[in-house]
Amino acid sequence: MPDEPPDDLPGVDLAALRAWLAGQGVHDGAVSAELIAGGRSNLTYRVRAGRHDWVLRRPPLGHVLATAHDMGREVTVLRALEQTSVPVPRVVAACPDTDVIGAPFYVMEYVDGLILRSRPDVGRCGGGDRRGIADAMMDTLARLHEVDPRSVGLEGFGHPEGFLGRQVKRWGQQLERSRSRHVPGIDTLRVRLSASVPADPASRSRAGIVHGDYRLDNLVLDPDTLAVSAVLDWEMSTLGDPLADLGLLLAYWDGLGSIPNPIADGVGPRSGFPVGQELVQRYAATRGLADADLRALPWCTAFGYFKIAVILEGIHYRYTKGKTTGTGFERIGELVRPLVDGGLAALP
Repeated sequence: MPDEPPDDLPGVDLAALRAWLAGQGVHDGAVSAELIAGGRSNLTYRVRAGRHDWVLRRPPLGHVLATAHDMGREVTVLRALEQTSVPVPRVVAACPDTDVIGAPFYVMEYVDGLILRSRPDVGRCGGGDRRGIADAMMDTLARLHEVDPRSVGLEGFGHPEGFLGRQVKRWGQQLERSRSRHVPGIDTLRVRLSASVPADPASRSRAGIVHGDYRLDNLVLDPDTLAVSAVLDWEMSTLGDPLADLGLLLAYWDGLGSIPNPIADGVGPRSGFPVGQELVQRYAATRGLADADLRALPWCTAFGYFKIAVILEGIHYRYTKGKTTGTGFERIGELVRPLVDGGLAALP
């Protein structure tokens, strides 16, 4: 990578970034950056600044849905979890000022390792390794959900009461802001979810920290041990029912992972990983949950399908407006209808 890269990198003004880093006292010198492929939501760049190897995160270009790309939330939860057993990158500095590069952003350490999101990625793992990877993924999720928010200063990070009902309402509103076409069944799914919201967690599982987009390709794995080195992409994190994370993961795993797609093709049972029910069993055993504690999981899984469908519909909307950066966006819209069907089938 050249010492003086071009200054037209989409989404990042490198000269302004260099000046800001110097003002923060973390680096004063040449800065180079490149877009990291894979993400379809917030933009992620690898930044090299002298001896430093960092990652910069900022919202996508154009049509930013309210609260869906909140850099401040991501920074808050990352800093809180640094003191726990949940592996997260260290935050270097954060900038809420939109005048620097055109949007709020933050810089964190770059965690080297494996990210599995494609068939070639997964193909480098043996069959036995896939079981170990799935177990590590579920054990990490269980550890996150066992963290007491008050113990890490996150007691005000969200409002657990009525969480699931608010989630349906929120993502229904996001859908309205992203409408560019008719999607059969998506409004039926929203109405049925709204009419059957489970009660707030009681004995089932106390309210906890919800990642909001937990899946295998948001994890960095140690290339030698295949342990989880870092959990990424926390912009939708909050406090609420932990089963929302588990249901969303199942929608990715058994739903999106079962069809060819440009997001995470090859991640799931069709590539030799355990089926979703085995993931649930591992998670429940790790947390000591009984079947009764998982009673709301089918609803949470159906909501997971709905949430992914709305997210992808938003990405499709930005693609039609020419506001995306990267490859594979032309196929995103094709995935929405199968996800809606999966959500309707998952509802109890």
